[in-house]
Amino acid sequence: MEGGDQGKAWKRSLSRSSSNSFKLRSPSLNSVRLRRIFDMFDKSNDGMLTADELSQALSILGLEADPSEIDSMISSYVKPGNPGLTFEDFEALHQSLNNAFFADDNENAALTEQDSQESDLSEAFKVFDEDGDGFISAKELQVVLGKLGFPEGREIDRVELMISSVDRNRDGRVDFFEFKDMMRNVMVRSG
Repeated sequence: MEGGDQGKAWKRSLSRSSSNSFKLRSPSLNSVRLRRIFDMFDKSNDGMLTADELSQALSILGLEADPSEIDSMISSYVKPGNPGLTFEDFEALHQSLNNAFFADDNENAALTEQDSQESDLSEAFKVFDEDGDGFISAKELQVVLGKLGFPEGREIDRVELMISSVDRNRDGRVDFFEFKDMMRNVMVRSG
């Protein structure tokens, strides 16, 4: 299967996924954030992302994909002699998927950078807002952090402290506007 055909096959596969809270649609995803994703997926910490690691990561995010399909998809990006994708290979795969998924999407093409960032933040918020009520509770944050392998996912006290540090109206939950402010502060400090 050629790169474009693989992207279309994945688009069909992912669109049939049971989760619509995570989409590969981040045209403004910068190299720093993509590196963080790569590092989180690279469970062996060897600088290589194998098909198995990618399959596990997608599964954790609720995106079930056939391992042989993943292997076929990434094989054209893996350099000979390597057991998996280097970060540069992963970056090329991401760009290819982005082009395959959204090249014909006129709505996304019309988005300004600010609209795109707002959309990215909204999608990220939906990942944490598991019940879709418009708020992130401490329990929801704990579940997602646990799925991602963060130690905070095992300690509700630390999660509640994280929530209270950004909960401006003190209702014990984080709404989208509080989340957006928090993420903008995080992006400014890390950028």
